[in-house]
Amino acid sequence: MAYNRNQYNNYHRPSFFGGFSFFPPVIKALLLSNVGVFLGMLFLGNFHIGDYSLALVLDEWFALLPLGHGFQVWQLFTYLFMHAGLSHLFFNMLALWMFGMELENTWGSRKFLTYYLVCGVGAGLSNLLVAPLFTSVGPTIGASGAIYGVLLAFGLMFPDRLIFIYFFIPLKAKYFVVLYMVIEFVSVGSTDGIAHFAHLGGAVVGFIYLLADGFRFSLPQSSSRSRNVFNGWTAPRRSNDSYENVTEAQVYDIKDYQRKEEAQVTQQRIDDILDKISKAGYQSLSEEEKKMLFEASKKLN
Repeated sequence: MAYNRNQYNNYHRPSFFGGFSFFPPVIKALLLSNVGVFLGMLFLGNFHIGDYSLALVLDEWFALLPLGHGFQVWQLFTYLFMHAGLSHLFFNMLALWMFGMELENTWGSRKFLTYYLVCGVGAGLSNLLVAPLFTSVGPTIGASGAIYGVLLAFGLMFPDRLIFIYFFIPLKAKYFVVLYMVIEFVSVGSTDGIAHFAHLGGAVVGFIYLLADGFRFSLPQSSSRSRNVFNGWTAPRRSNDSYENVTEAQVYDIKDYQRKEEAQVTQQRIDDILDKISKAGYQSLSEEEKKMLFEASKKLN
């Protein structure tokens, strides 16, 4: 069973009937690796090389250092797995899970990992090349730049999904993303020790990636035409659905005609269900809708 209308504002089945994972492989690996590195750094802080703790030595090798002050190419990747404290780690990993989970289920693990790393590297390059033009830059650590890219993608993919700020203030994802980007923009140049350029850079690079990969802003579509999403095929529309001149029309067997009409109704219903999944997630479906989708999938397999 696979529903694909190509990419992005087109549909992709998020692994129905047990396939949707709250901890898909890449999200799980990123959570475990970030927590593991954090705990490892705490442990290594108990050991010393001369007057330096081993954790501090590792910071100098794997944190993202400014150009000309110890920068190494691998730091564009390694800085993403290092965090300054427990709250820094917790909120980054919570955001990664909240917004990345559905993206990975929708895109697939390989695509999501590629996107995450591209955003992370883009955030690092922004901090290295752009930030020094406006403010002083020091060693940088944390996955925030990549996560801002994930946040942007979630807002574009699911713009009307409600996000509850502080667990009780509802806000649509598209407004939530805009709010966070504005906060980062007005914070540029501040001395709060936060790499705002890295956050914005991760989001901008993510946006460029999505455009290059085929993302299209969806426009309101007429509901008069049923969209066939099976196997990426759109059903052609006849120029004249109610024939005025029977002699010019192709004559169909009445049973075959009824089957076609039945299939059209079913297809429209499937389209409506997929629209509902795109807007509110699979969990919003009723038992009848889940059963209908399951029956449709069996016909495809």
